[in-house]
Amino acid sequence: MNQHSSNSLASPSITIARSETEFDRQAAWRIIGQIYGNPRSVIGLSTGRTTGNMHRLVVSQFQQEHFNVSQVTFFGLDEVMNVPREYAGACYTMLRTEIIDGLGLGDSQFLMLPTQSQDWAADCRRFQDELSRRGGIDLLMLGLGENGHLGFNQPGTPFESEAWTTQMNPELEQRIRRETLTPDDVPLGGVTLGIKDIMHARKIVLVAKGSNKADIVRQMLRGTITTAVPASVLQLHPCCEFLLDADAASLL
Repeated sequence: MNQHSSNSLASPSITIARSETEFDRQAAWRIIGQIYGNPRSVIGLSTGRTTGNMHRLVVSQFQQEHFNVSQVTFFGLDEVMNVPREYAGACYTMLRTEIIDGLGLGDSQFLMLPTQSQDWAADCRRFQDELSRRGGIDLLMLGLGENGHLGFNQPGTPFESEAWTTQMNPELEQRIRRETLTPDDVPLGGVTLGIKDIMHARKIVLVAKGSNKADIVRQMLRGTITTAVPASVLQLHPCCEFLLDADAASLL
């Protein structure tokens, strides 16, 4: 297990929003501000309960201001393996519904790992290569799992990992299997950018809200840097902001 002392690290950049509404607004403006600052930005998005509202607020603001999105690239951090891309729980469909379609973006401006593949390793390399071809990741909006996972990088994932396929937690797997009628002999898992890929982003905003995230937020920011808490590696990133609501920050 990889562990590092964090005693010599600079204090992390922590923003605590006063309410959930303020949290969503600030998170949305991290994306909008990045586009205003660099209309050719490559921006990574995450799915889940924490990020849906902020995506919809980006669309709402776009409908009011019509800021230039003609050259921006969005991509998803991870994806569910071996499900139809149209499945409501697929990251592709969630991001299209929450933000991509509302911004009027075509396929060339929205990059995703596949849901189905004959060669996962090759598709992971192609995804990494395309991000590199577009200049690398300018901004990565990261959610936080209750066990500290980032994307599908679960506890124990080596920090040097690059885009790869991994298992999902059993509860999520069983729910997806039921919803998609996937037979037991078809493996379900996740395909995701690795920790190394994440750490190469020029700027990261880690978003977390809710009292259920308070303990893992404390471990992430105040604990030892360890693969047992993948998000703890963000203490080492030179430009990472931790955007929290008051409940998520309650144990700091």
